[in-house]
Amino acid sequence: MTETGELTFRRVHRASPELLFDCMTTPEHLTHFWGPTGTTTPIGNITIDLRPGGVFETTMVNDADGSTYTMRAVYVEVRRPERLVWIEADVEGGMRTTITFVDLHDGRTEVLTHQTNVPAAYLTAEAQAGFITSLDRFEVYLADLNK
Repeated sequence: MTETGELTFRRVHRASPELLFDCMTTPEHLTHFWGPTGTTTPIGNITIDLRPGGVFETTMVNDADGSTYTMRAVYVEVRRPERLVWIEADVEGGMRTTITFVDLHDGRTEVLTHQTNVPAAYLTAEAQAGFITSLDRFEVYLADLNK
């Protein structure tokens, strides 16, 4: 059996939980920030069936060489605007991602991303750094929305 672990990422954004939830569940938003720096996710490569049992699928394209990486998941829980949970069955062990949107009641929202059953390859410093660039891209996108 392959070793797995957990990861937690926290960010606070100057936006409502509703807007942040919509950004994470709408292809028109996701296409602007989904994936690490150096990748794009064309809107046609995003499938969302926003309900428990529904599909969440993205195919990122490497800007340098055109290679692709597809993430396939199934929603387990959808509670707008508080919580999203999905499981990536294709990842050994079934990696589970839970995103919680916490209204701080001052125009800001804390977004907590917690992943369990994370494969060892995703636990490396390099993989985590790549994921963090995706969170950074999300912040830039939100700043543009707030202009």
